[in-house]
Amino acid sequence: MFWMKEIKVKNSLIKLVQGDITDLTTDAIVNAANAQLILGGGVAGAIRRKGGPIIQEECNKIGGTFVGGAVITTGGNLKAKHVIHAVGPRMGEGDEDNKLMNAVLNSLKLMDQHGLKTIAFPAISTGIFGYPIDRCAKVMILTVKEYLAGETQIKEVLFCLFSDSDYEVFNKKLN
Repeated sequence: MFWMKEIKVKNSLIKLVQGDITDLTTDAIVNAANAQLILGGGVAGAIRRKGGPIIQEECNKIGGTFVGGAVITTGGNLKAKHVIHAVGPRMGEGDEDNKLMNAVLNSLKLMDQHGLKTIAFPAISTGIFGYPIDRCAKVMILTVKEYLAGETQIKEVLFCLFSDSDYEVFNKKLN
């Protein structure tokens, strides 16, 4: 896990980190979720394995959310206190950029509603959902910058990228 870059937006920081999002000690990490909130593969699978069954049990009680929506559960056995399950778009379903923007916005709004200060996002929808990484980086970074420029108590937003190539794309877009 290594930090490379950070930028200040008003009273908050945006940081890039490369590594495993499930190893981070933040108030919340974001799960790139499906609308049914079933913790399958990818980031969700890692969260299920490390966080334990309580997270899926809480997701089952919530029942699901819409594309662009976000819900919150505890972090189970993770270092993070909470998991925010944000549902990004599948490539080809239409209006993908807006849906991704809403998934990020709804995650940040949940942070403020719950008094949380630090959050880590993966590259939402870029795995099996097929969303292009460069578009993802552009939409997510712009959405976070705009949100942090308003009234918020959020202190740190991390983008945690697993691969070197994904990290480099976010690094270029952050500039």
